[in-house]
Amino acid sequence: WYGREKRDLPWRRRVEEETNLDRRAYAVWVSEVMLQQTQVATVINYYTRWMQKWPTLQDLASASLEEVNQLWSGLGYYSRGRRLQEGARKVVEELGGHMPRTAETLQQLLPGVGRYTAGAIASIAFGQAAGVVDGNVLRVLCRVRAIGADPSSSLVSHHLWHLAQQLVDPAQPGDFNQAAMELGATVCTPQRPLCSHCPVQSLCRAHQRVEWEQLTDSQSLPGSPDVEECALNTEQCQLCPPPTNPWDPNLGVTNFPRKASRQPPREECSAICVLERPGAVGGARILLVQRPNSGLLAGLWEFPSVASESSEQQQHKVLLQELQSWAGPVPASRLRHLGEVIHTFSHIRLTYQVYGLALERKTPVTTAPPGARWLTREEFHNAAVSTAMKKVFRMYEDHQRGTGRDSKRSRVSTPSNRKKPSKGQQVLDSFFGPRIPTDTPNPNSVAQ
Repeated sequence: WYGREKRDLPWRRRVEEETNLDRRAYAVWVSEVMLQQTQVATVINYYTRWMQKWPTLQDLASASLEEVNQLWSGLGYYSRGRRLQEGARKVVEELGGHMPRTAETLQQLLPGVGRYTAGAIASIAFGQAAGVVDGNVLRVLCRVRAIGADPSSSLVSHHLWHLAQQLVDPAQPGDFNQAAMELGATVCTPQRPLCSHCPVQSLCRAHQRVEWEQLTDSQSLPGSPDVEECALNTEQCQLCPPPTNPWDPNLGVTNFPRKASRQPPREECSAICVLERPGAVGGARILLVQRPNSGLLAGLWEFPSVASESSEQQQHKVLLQELQSWAGPVPASRLRHLGEVIHTFSHIRLTYQVYGLALERKTPVTTAPPGARWLTREEFHNAAVSTAMKKVFRMYEDHQRGTGRDSKRSRVSTPSNRKKPSKGQQVLDSFFGPRIPTDTPNPNSVAQ
């Protein structure tokens, strides 16, 4: 089935063509790390660019963290790229440029390589009969064996890994593991699985349960589905669904695996400012500061920000202090509140209160201290910045172009003492202000 149906993916082509075992293992390693928590369609372009830039472990080991973060920008979970580079350096500097050859040593010696990644590299690159369990394999096994207990529990996890190790084909372990993952990704999907196209449908206990439920509904037959007896001879099997989660006929095979209860992401708030200064050479520049080398978005660049759960007036005050610590005196009256951007990380839902401050040409600007730099807009789009920062900058650009959405939050963030212009002044301002003739054709419109 896998030989007929497998998708043509760049990392698979590279592994098939590569005869050098270390390069083959490196190609698998990069793909598996990128594919963690990320869709295949998104990874393809990142993987291609990565392997063009750093085709070998030695190339990656000699790269800078700034370069790695820059190429990884937008892919998320940035610690993955950093761990990859750390691992490449360890292989080159401590292991003589040779990748460990077994799942056990891969997991033991390489930073960031866990049980799954180690098994994938060992089986695909080196032909070791090591089973793997990722999200796709977990789903396939839970449905084939009708495992309805919480798969995140240690007992169920241990059982799934034991099953995977029993099933892996020692003659073709890499192909078998990729086939199991492919089955879960393309046929045995989380929603609307294609059971009629499944090569193991006749072995699937979840499918047998569906057929039995349909049969009993139509013919009112007593009894139970003709499936193998539970392997655990206990009063309440710890792999079966608990009584509080009975079979839902509307879900069919998607009753399995049981959805684990997830903690909602932690709510946080930050006030952040796009500070821009005019520039003759290369155009205007914006200020970016670098995040610490550990923690969330480690080593990436962002706009100056402060954690904030306070009022807008207090946000304004502490944000000004932050800006002045990086850029020297800035005019408080020009700091504008533009709106908010919400970005959800794996465990944090972060609300950015977005501010903008465009300096006048006459405003003196100090040289950026260590940890900060002024970039042109083009340089910003090519820098190692997160998707959240791109969202923030998009809001700033929309307001600069006058296309920002009107909202109660889009306003000057500091109290103003200026009086509202009189009606007569408003008429004069309207008359002498720029007007767009209604009969002027739009040069960007498509001719009818």
